[in-house]
Amino acid sequence: MKVILTKDVRDMGHAHDVVEVTDGHAINFLIPKKLAVPATTSAVKVADSRKAKTTALREAENQLIKQNLDTLAKSRIVITKKVNEKGHLYDAIGTPEILSAIKEQAHVELPKDTVRLEQPIKEVGTFDVPVVHGDDFGKFSVVVEAQA
Repeated sequence: MKVILTKDVRDMGHAHDVVEVTDGHAINFLIPKKLAVPATTSAVKVADSRKAKTTALREAENQLIKQNLDTLAKSRIVITKKVNEKGHLYDAIGTPEILSAIKEQAHVELPKDTVRLEQPIKEVGTFDVPVVHGDDFGKFSVVVEAQA
């Protein structure tokens, strides 16, 4: 079944893309969650015009994110947390906390799905954190220090 995506769907496509999916996936998941609509002739024409507009915006956004990745690769993000007597953090550092530290210290704003932290950081030290956006890949260092 051909559907038109109304929102970006990971590993499937961007908003206004016409994609071929199984009938069950479209009927039971995409359409009820308002992630897609059936691809009728008139809907495809509307989607094509909207896609042309959003493509230019997406290209500008991708360019900005590439610049942010370059800036971030040169940056060192420091997060200070309370630790116990064994040197472990009382609470783990996850993606939201890393994103807010990036925003404060490097003055870079990234979408939350670009930071690919395998597991939360639970101890003091220096960690390489990968950032993936489309085909662009980068890494930056997060230094976790004990709070005095």
